[in-house]
Amino acid sequence: MPMLVRAFAPILAFAAVLAFAPASPARDLYVDNVGGDDIRDGATPSINEQGGGPLQSINRALELAQKGDRIILADTGEPYRESICLTGGRHSGFPSQPFEIVGNGAVLDGSQPVPDDAWQHFRGELFRFRPKLLSHQQLFHDGLPLARRAVERDYEVPPLEPLEWCLMDGYVFFRPEENRLPQSYGLHYAGSRVGITLYEVRHVSISDLVVQGFQLDGVSAPDNAFEVALIGLTARGNGRSGISVSGASRVLIQACLVGNNGAAQVRTEGPSHTRIVNCDLVDSPDAPALIREGREVIVENAPSP
Repeated sequence: MPMLVRAFAPILAFAAVLAFAPASPARDLYVDNVGGDDIRDGATPSINEQGGGPLQSINRALELAQKGDRIILADTGEPYRESICLTGGRHSGFPSQPFEIVGNGAVLDGSQPVPDDAWQHFRGELFRFRPKLLSHQQLFHDGLPLARRAVERDYEVPPLEPLEWCLMDGYVFFRPEENRLPQSYGLHYAGSRVGITLYEVRHVSISDLVVQGFQLDGVSAPDNAFEVALIGLTARGNGRSGISVSGASRVLIQACLVGNNGAAQVRTEGPSHTRIVNCDLVDSPDAPALIREGREVIVENAPSP
């Protein structure tokens, strides 16, 4: 070994250790969308005598978070109605200490109420409204997606059973039950575009969270999201897909339930690498379990898509 290389070898080895080790102990940031307040520090799950306590929003926790931190959500029974984006080094982790979002069964919901005055009578027992976001949609009742009927011919509404709907020509068409109007159901539609966006992050784990009601994707890793693990998620009722992996992203999807999404349950494209382990991907006539357009897609111990 040349003398100069030999002299710097211990320094290089130490630098390599630092690259893979946390610079400081991780913090836990607690979020409670019912009892929390974004003026607090998020350091404890309940209010303490010093005035600390949980935050109210996930986005405020992301503003405070640093590399390798963990955001812990309270499942209050009330959905978190926000879209979140993890990006860059602050929302990344280390090989031994990922940046984490722990859902504890909470729901991240992008739906919003259909205004009563938006409904129009179409004909017979059919009603319709035009949503703000058109390309993909979902319709919800009591927090769950309603049955959708495929449109087989352009400009022809298919026969709908009570509580079924379809999307055609920029309108959501819906058939209520006999002697009821759409306004009596308190229906919701997909009002926000993407639930969780992962962009240019590394070593991230998101677990035990329900993501629903978003116009495009529940979870999207559009590019350069490396060593991302989605564990125990339920991604349902999103307009395009439950989970989307594209660009150069590398994502593990493990023990997830993905169903009732509009165009695909899991979609991959570009030079992405996706590994799907022990997942339940519930397909439908309009939405296959998996779109395999990514460079590498590995499915292990899961139903064949």
